[in-house]
Amino acid sequence: MNIKNIGFSEAYLNHKDEEINESEVARIITVEKESYIITDGSKEYFSKLTGNLIYSASSPEDYPTVGDFVIFQKFDDESLTIITEVLPRKTVLKRKSPGKKIDYQLIAANIDYAIIMQGMDNNYNVNRIERYLSMVNEFGIEPIILLNKTDLISEEVNKKRKFELNSRLPQNRIIFSSNFNESNIEKVRSNLTKGKTYCIIGSSGVGKTTLLNNLVGGNHFKTKEVRDNDSRGRHTTTKRHLVVLPNGAMFIDTPGMRELANITAFEGIDKTFDEISELSNGCKYSDCTHTIEKGCAILVALENGDLVQQKYDNYIKLKKESNYLERSYVEKRQRDKEFGKMVKSILKNKRFK
Repeated sequence: MNIKNIGFSEAYLNHKDEEINESEVARIITVEKESYIITDGSKEYFSKLTGNLIYSASSPEDYPTVGDFVIFQKFDDESLTIITEVLPRKTVLKRKSPGKKIDYQLIAANIDYAIIMQGMDNNYNVNRIERYLSMVNEFGIEPIILLNKTDLISEEVNKKRKFELNSRLPQNRIIFSSNFNESNIEKVRSNLTKGKTYCIIGSSGVGKTTLLNNLVGGNHFKTKEVRDNDSRGRHTTTKRHLVVLPNGAMFIDTPGMRELANITAFEGIDKTFDEISELSNGCKYSDCTHTIEKGCAILVALENGDLVQQKYDNYIKLKKESNYLERSYVEKRQRDKEFGKMVKSILKNKRFK
């Protein structure tokens, strides 16, 4: 196996003036706080960042993440390698950092498909799926919706939820599955293409790691039972890691997300809610908020029953949230910039005293 077997192509080197030997390129498969596990396609290495890379980073987005292709240097005994550069990303999946902090958190890079996994049990929530879709669509990654645990609910509930999903999300690829049904696993496997990178995202306890074990063949990754009262898991997966499956597809498992918010996801929201975006072209005012205006085509469709109320409510909610987080993020970046200038000024003055 070589670097090309884990998704690398010459396109990643287009930005560089000098030639780079493929033996200097690796892909990050695991992030361990300030350390990294990388692979050149045949061997794995423990790696650290060069000081220059750390010093020049101005935000979390500048640091490597799982799926990144990097340039690295080996030392004699190869017990430690140094990452000197992160190659430009084809795609990147990121969300707002959990909690009150207004910043980005990288999930994975150079992804072709994002598998949005949700349980058909108590975890089922179409609004949450639309939230994930808004994030995935924002970054030009193709989504696949995987509804797991179909074996835990009645056939009647299954039919009702399948109808709702196909009505709310008609333009998306949706797979219904159970981790304990071999034909279902084979159906998932048939959707994974050799040479492509898949990142699986979703809440804790939906079966992401169990699915990975099924695809790899064997219990290589730890799993835990979910709680009976709310079907929530306990974060068995604590870090993101990339695995090459037997069929040659690459699979990135991620920890369960307790919260998901998107900064500046306007294009992703419009693509996720394309029916509503299309309706907005008929609004009387170009700056219509679609909430109180007369002549709003979306409100007319809502009143006539041509638009599902729950879908409209979620659309407005995500738009407002994205607007608020964008303003907060811009303000934060401005404060950081001003603080940086002040620090440089103080250091400069001290130098001349």
